[in-house]
Amino acid sequence: MSATHPLTSYDAVVIGGGPAGLQAALTLGRMHRRVLLLDSGEYRNATAEHMHNVVTNDGRPPAEFRAAARAELAAYATVTVREDTATAVVPDGDGYRVELGADAVPARAVLLATGLRDTLPAVPGLEPLFGTVAAVCPYCHGHELSGKPVAVLGSGPHVTRVAFLLERIASRLTVLADGGDLDVDTATLLADAGVAVRPEPVKELVRSADGATVRFADGPDEEVGGIFVAAEFGQRAPFAEQLGLDLLPSGAVGVDAMARTSRPGVFAAGDMAHTAAMPGPMASVLMAAAAGQLAAVSLDAELLGRDHPAPTPA
Repeated sequence: MSATHPLTSYDAVVIGGGPAGLQAALTLGRMHRRVLLLDSGEYRNATAEHMHNVVTNDGRPPAEFRAAARAELAAYATVTVREDTATAVVPDGDGYRVELGADAVPARAVLLATGLRDTLPAVPGLEPLFGTVAAVCPYCHGHELSGKPVAVLGSGPHVTRVAFLLERIASRLTVLADGGDLDVDTATLLADAGVAVRPEPVKELVRSADGATVRFADGPDEEVGGIFVAAEFGQRAPFAEQLGLDLLPSGAVGVDAMARTSRPGVFAAGDMAHTAAMPGPMASVLMAAAAGQLAAVSLDAELLGRDHPAPTPA
């Protein structure tokens, strides 16, 4: 933990130094709000070497993106960036107290941008490949596999959608059922589309010169350029539970159209939160940044309403 900072009251504490938090801090800083951005140094895309499908930043390393954003924030006198990990968010009067170990800072409002934590299928060798050879999102990582054989790991309902997203990109598609049973409709759809299915349990995945070698408990190895998986995820930070925020069936924090959570003065942005109308969180740099901007505008509007309440009708 960093050295103790003097007790300072902030209009907002933004927790999370990824695209959502960085954009939120920028938006609030431009409105001369006193903002503290807390960055723990842990990021969902930490294993990714490059980010894609981000206009003007396609192929840029995430660390460079964050460094550029930090440099822009440095121009705003009311924004403070602190490399530290928040441990608790506690209601305190009309605002909140954000605890950082033995230190704490008060804030009128809090903006959570702490992201999600992925839990990968228990396949030996998958974790070291995740973020490079193995990925979740075809929109972010599909194009780089153009003309290469691609595998989709799993036997759940995601396999057809992911396979069909990649059919214009990959030279060959194979579903690695890993001993799971595909339902009849899924198997029929895949067969009709010419997608091969390997039902054998996967023994291990090994990095190769062109991607990965899939080794099975029985049957020949298969060489692929990339692998797509369906990861389970949960909240990376404990604050949703601490504050009793409403969660959606996806495990994400429920927010309204203006990024407000179920607790007044607490906003959420990025892939950790979404509206009930969305099927799930959107793991995208651009969408996270957009959500951060929306949450910041909403937070600013709430503080404005507190400072300048509308007159009561006579």
